[in-house]
Order: sequence, then structure tokens, then C-alpha cells
Amino acid sequence: MRQSVLKAIREGEWDFEPEPLKEEMFDSTPALPGSNEKVKALAKRASEGLPLWHSEDRQTIDDLDAE
Repeated sequence: MRQSVLKAIREGEWDFEPEPLKEEMFDSTPALPGSNEKVKALAKRASEGLPLWHSEDRQTIDDLDAE
């Protein structure tokens, strides 16, 4: 299992960089930026050692029409 940013911080490893991970390996989120749902999605990614951002994450309310 990957080491998470949170675990690295707890262990005092301030220069930790997670290994690059292809976006196909984790899901994007339809949650609006700033919403509780988006914050939860980002927290889950951080706790799992995943990148915070996915290029297909929803950016605006108009992105809903594209689905």
C-alpha cells in the first residue's frame, strides 16, 4: 500500500512526494468544488495516498450538462 501524505506528515517526513499514479487508477468526482462532498472526496484521496486532483473532476456547475 502506498504511504499517504498524512502518514508522512505524522512521521515528520515533510518532503514526501507520492509516486505518480495514472488517472485511470482512481476515480474522478462529480462533486462541485467547495462542496462538502468534494472535500470528503479529497480527504479520502489524501488518506489513501492518491493524488488530490483528477483532470475529469467537476470544475463548474455547467460540467453537469456534459455528463
